[in-house]
Amino acid sequence: MSAVEAKLAELGLTLPDVVPPLAAYQPAVRSGVYVYTAGQLPMVDGKLPLTGKVGAEVTPEEARDLARTCALNALAAVKSVAGDLDRIARVVKVVGFVASAADFTGQPAVLNGASELLGEVLGDKGVHARSAVGVAVLPLDAPVEVEIQVELTEA
Repeated sequence: MSAVEAKLAELGLTLPDVVPPLAAYQPAVRSGVYVYTAGQLPMVDGKLPLTGKVGAEVTPEEARDLARTCALNALAAVKSVAGDLDRIARVVKVVGFVASAADFTGQPAVLNGASELLGEVLGDKGVHARSAVGVAVLPLDAPVEVEIQVELTEA
């Protein structure tokens, strides 16, 4: 077990299987020392635990938890092409999308769920730049979607 996966276990988390693509793309692609993930939905066992807009059908607190799940799914996608999460030198960028009710403006707080999970699991390597974007709708009516870019250590 890698040190990163041991840290996940210490936090009571398990790295899930990679979420299969919903269309014509790969869950993650490696280019040199960088891994770019596709947008990861908060899928758990092949299903979305909640659907709808944040600030309407989904509370900001629920969405924050869903963003954590998205980040966990993103780490699984990274592992699928990197082979070992201990090769992560740092998380470079996180981009999060929040399906938002018209008057909802708390996207950054929702995305803190993903950012904080990466920090808990990776420590200083999890500190990153980030964008938090409100959108009208996401695939499958998901409340949140997260993609990450990581830099790997040389093999």
